[in-house]
Amino acid sequence: MNNTDEKVDLSALFQIGYGLYVVTSNDGKKDNGLIVNTVTQVTNTPNRVAVTVNKQNYSHDVIQKTGKMNVNCLSVEAPFEVFRAFGFVSGRDTDKFADCTPPRSENGLVYLPRHINAYLSLEVERYIDFDTHGMFVCAVTEAKVISDKETMTYTYYQKNVKPKPQPAKKKGYVCKICGYVYEGEELPADFVCPLCKHGAADFEEIK
Repeated sequence: MNNTDEKVDLSALFQIGYGLYVVTSNDGKKDNGLIVNTVTQVTNTPNRVAVTVNKQNYSHDVIQKTGKMNVNCLSVEAPFEVFRAFGFVSGRDTDKFADCTPPRSENGLVYLPRHINAYLSLEVERYIDFDTHGMFVCAVTEAKVISDKETMTYTYYQKNVKPKPQPAKKKGYVCKICGYVYEGEELPADFVCPLCKHGAADFEEIK
């Protein structure tokens, strides 16, 4: 471990506050969208917003080619299905808007009709290459407030939206007489319930 590693506690980076957004674009044939947490206002005269996208995401190439995008600010009402739809499949081989006809902003791109509190239409002015990611510095061409619901943060998503892992069900047997549970793969043939004293014949496997 070098001196720099000793000074940098990576968990400190987790304390930076992040919002969660769906960035929509269009490749000329179909609409697309992805989840990002890297949207930042960088100036206000004029209004400029920076959006950073992983180069492995299909949206990166689409935005680089077309020079425009919409940023949908997710609200705390957004269910996990939104994150599944826009964060777990690729727009390269999936039409993420195939089952709906969402509204469009003046730049022709879609924005989400629900689960957002605002959207921004952006026009790319500058691109900065960060090796694994690309940063698009953009002018704001349109902006609209949709609701007064709070913005979804990464912390809120982790605590309240992301499904919690379910504990594995333990193998066992339950006494039909008193409800005592024996935990184990196999119930011994000579087992006697410690509560009601009934034998193994009065136990059934937990399904």
